[in-house]
Amino acid sequence: MSPPGGSVYLAHTAHWQLLGLMVGCSGWILTMVTAGLNEWRRWYVSDVTVVTSGLAWVGIWKACFYSHALPTLEVCRNMGISEEFVPLEISMAQVLVMLAVVVGLAGNVAASFAMRNVYHTVENRDNTRLLFSLAGTLYMFTAWCSLLPLFWNMSSVLTNRTIDFPPEFQLPSAPVRQEVGYGIGVGIFASVLVLVSGLLFLCYKVPNQALTSKTWPITEDKDAVCASGLETVESQGPTLQSRGTEGRLGRDNPTFQAEEDL
Repeated sequence: MSPPGGSVYLAHTAHWQLLGLMVGCSGWILTMVTAGLNEWRRWYVSDVTVVTSGLAWVGIWKACFYSHALPTLEVCRNMGISEEFVPLEISMAQVLVMLAVVVGLAGNVAASFAMRNVYHTVENRDNTRLLFSLAGTLYMFTAWCSLLPLFWNMSSVLTNRTIDFPPEFQLPSAPVRQEVGYGIGVGIFASVLVLVSGLLFLCYKVPNQALTSKTWPITEDKDAVCASGLETVESQGPTLQSRGTEGRLGRDNPTFQAEEDL
């Protein structure tokens, strides 16, 4: 017996998509972490008068370093999107990474609704496929929004691009050398997770064949069962009645009848 209205029971078809939802949520959380990390670039300086550790961390929102020459041990300066000294790759990262966070949240919502349709309803198959496609597209766009600024900033680090910090930052515009910080590594890993999740959702296909009675619970109509039982009793009524009468009145003994005939 197939599900009501000939629809397909979908829960057994979306195991990979359930995994994709968990992977996508993890990637989205790591994308938010990436936006807040300060160590996108490891900025080595030769003058340790102020930057006593000789190392500064440059993110997309702050530049920080340790100093024993200033009142506070850790010194951080904010970098706004409207600041003229901020290079283009960092300004784009500020916009695109935050856009990735917003779009990733929308992808999580669409994926959650799609999985809800799979596990809690057997109707609206077209809507379920549409939600999976929407979630996959949003996840793919999230990954693209993250990967573009990440690779752009990584390229700037590898080519040792300079940043014209204002005097209050107390950082030189040209470091001795630069290294890729773990913030970029976390961001790339998060983007790969979101990308894999998007592919899993886009690969989902709704089956066309309804489930058989072996996989779908059979529910019988009680009224139909009672009606069929009543018809059976009525059709066998005369036979049952004759048997009951014979049981009450008894049968003639064939041997006794033979002796009377003699």
